[in-house]
Amino acid sequence: MTAGNGPDGLTAERPGSTPPPIGGRPGGSQPPGWKLGLALVSLALSLLLWLNGLVDSLSRPSVGGDLNLRQLELAVLAEPQLPASLRPLLAGRDPGQALEKALAEQIQTSEEAGTPAPVELRLERALLLERLERDQDAAVVRRELPPDAEETVATAASQRPLMGVLLCEQGSASRRASGPCDAAAAGRRASAQLVAVTVVPAVILLLGVALLLRELWLLWRRRLPPPPVVQGPPLSGLDAVLLIAGGFVVVGELLTPLLVTPALQALLEGLAIISPLREGISVVVLYAALMAGPLLILSLMLAGLGPAPEEGWLLFRWRPLTTALRPAVRVLLMVLPLVSLVGWLQGQLWSDPGGSNPLLDLVLRSQDPAALACFALTAVVLAPLFEETIFRGVLLPVASRELGAGWGVVVSAAVFAVAHLSLGELPPLFMLGLGLGWLRWSGGRLGSCVLMHALWNGLTFSNLLLLGG
Repeated sequence: MTAGNGPDGLTAERPGSTPPPIGGRPGGSQPPGWKLGLALVSLALSLLLWLNGLVDSLSRPSVGGDLNLRQLELAVLAEPQLPASLRPLLAGRDPGQALEKALAEQIQTSEEAGTPAPVELRLERALLLERLERDQDAAVVRRELPPDAEETVATAASQRPLMGVLLCEQGSASRRASGPCDAAAAGRRASAQLVAVTVVPAVILLLGVALLLRELWLLWRRRLPPPPVVQGPPLSGLDAVLLIAGGFVVVGELLTPLLVTPALQALLEGLAIISPLREGISVVVLYAALMAGPLLILSLMLAGLGPAPEEGWLLFRWRPLTTALRPAVRVLLMVLPLVSLVGWLQGQLWSDPGGSNPLLDLVLRSQDPAALACFALTAVVLAPLFEETIFRGVLLPVASRELGAGWGVVVSAAVFAVAHLSLGELPPLFMLGLGLGWLRWSGGRLGSCVLMHALWNGLTFSNLLLLGG
């Protein structure tokens, strides 16, 4: 650790150092007119693009319904293999009836939106009704199915194990295609998955609540060490607008896809790369291209500041890694209950706002290891590095100098949440952004923010893999 490191490896302001001037670079010179004009145009365009994206998110399907269905399917499969005392806790009192109701609601929602419900959902409902001995209801549903429905969805049985078990139970013609009828083995696998997606998160949430209460107690008793001065590159608010509005939104989200997508699609077609690997490669390449423009702009801005300090302008401070990892894990555990609470409150007020990140659906439905590796690289490595560099590495310190550290955390969290272009995910993402900002403010390490963001995305990714089978 260098001289100037505070307790627990937290870096404080070096003695005798002078903070950058508020509002801009050393010298306080007025920005040229072209720079101000470019920033205003970029800001106007970005606001229009983000507003349009937020409104469009309402029409995108939410992955929440699919996640609920997958968990209920696991409960139905696992119920016979669970100890009688644990069945109500893990699987619910009547998972079969709950799943049938959820299937009916999702089918109805699709039809009301003018989109025919997938054949596999309607067939699964019919088979489930037959298992529940509601033959009349099952007959009504079957009349709406195409004649070859069972053969059509045979390939879906590998992704939805319950479908395979139900087909086997009915002795359907697609039994051979769906694999051996081993309900006991499927139930044991489902039990393990159900524990992983219910018990483990519950334990993590309880631990997070305990840590959060402890942190609040220490805060109330004034036993927390004072946070170090928020440090970062001495860029102005105008620089931050140009970076985020001009670089991130206009160049990254608007121009880059228009320029890169046609060439990428032609290349993938020329190489005869087919789905789902095609989608995986497209996600990685497009996100890397999105990163390139803003990071190039940022590097030019930082180069104009002169020689960088010993620890760099962005203060990643990766080493020692354990010192960066411990606060990341601790703050993540404390934030998880708050994010869950906000998500629950939102669900009570707005049951299904839609607008889930399309990547979530790709991960949930994919069975290709190479494609999943591409998705994981994007979600767990590229996104945390890029987003934390922009929002906590640049925006938070700049906003803190202009408005104060507290408002810097709030502003960076708000922009972070809006940038994901999802009204449905905005409140939980804002709470997550507050946690990331507080970690940056209290610890000084940008590397800890990257690690916390990566852990968050990793937990989400793992949960999708478990529910996707």
